[in-house]
Amino acid sequence: MGAGWVAGVTRARALRTRCLGAEGIGEVAASTTLDDALRYLAATPYRHDVTPGATPAEAQRAVSATLLWHLRVLAGWQPATGADAVRALAAGFEFSNTQRHLRALAADPRQPGSERPALPPYRLGALATAWTRLARTRTPSELRTALAASVWGDPGGDSLAAVATGMRVSAALRLATTVPDAARWAAARLALLFGREAFVVGRRMPDVSVRRAARLLGPRAVGAGSYADFRQALPATARWLLDDIDEAADLWRAEARWWNAVERDGRELLRRSRFGPQPVVGAVALLSVDAWRTRGALELAARGGGPGDWQAEVLDAPG
Repeated sequence: MGAGWVAGVTRARALRTRCLGAEGIGEVAASTTLDDALRYLAATPYRHDVTPGATPAEAQRAVSATLLWHLRVLAGWQPATGADAVRALAAGFEFSNTQRHLRALAADPRQPGSERPALPPYRLGALATAWTRLARTRTPSELRTALAASVWGDPGGDSLAAVATGMRVSAALRLATTVPDAARWAAARLALLFGREAFVVGRRMPDVSVRRAARLLGPRAVGAGSYADFRQALPATARWLLDDIDEAADLWRAEARWWNAVERDGRELLRRSRFGPQPVVGAVALLSVDAWRTRGALELAARGGGPGDWQAEVLDAPG
């Protein structure tokens, strides 16, 4: 491997120290007020965007913004293929920006709350794929057209639901293609998304998204008429996530399981001694899991926290 990978992997391993870790997350979760949790975070790697008096949503966003900054730094040290991998793993930030933008475009100014100032978009830097063009759109139909002309592809509609599912399916497919070491995560995450949409919400995805999903999940799975048939038809790369989840109503249990698997795999990838993409993918995984759990701990602190079984409670808290 060239010098680019040496520098990139060295930076990836160094960024591991930016995680709060189980002990730090426990301190946040045990805080009896959100302000106490924020004061604790002010002395941690998440301090940059944390401000006193923040709402739970603002505090959680600050944690996400710190994660994004770390990923931007990491990508800057990578050769081209490493930067592409980080960009694919960080696609959720462009997704979040686009969803907020679409909500603003679709909002009725006469509705209560529409006058509230919107949070600024995440600053994506070199991790952006199409955000500059998407941000310039002025109607939902323009946004759909811009997506169709980008790596995201046509979501099959311009509603919030169509764009959300379309972008998530596209991100999963792109991740599996660009980052083979993350293909298992991408397929399982897509299975969870598809299962929720089809068998919990009861909403069929646009046909174009169904066809894309079939490339990872298989045509039998996406064409299944019941949750049981769907689960049985999934490929092994996705089925592991739903192994003992017999009812669609229990799919919420798969969320924490997915993050736990990403953490285990990430640790193994980061430990590998070779200079190449695997330690970089592992570092992104561990940083992302840490941020997800920290957001959950903030939610718990906002509800009064406590020193109980914080790990179980954090896993159940929205992140």
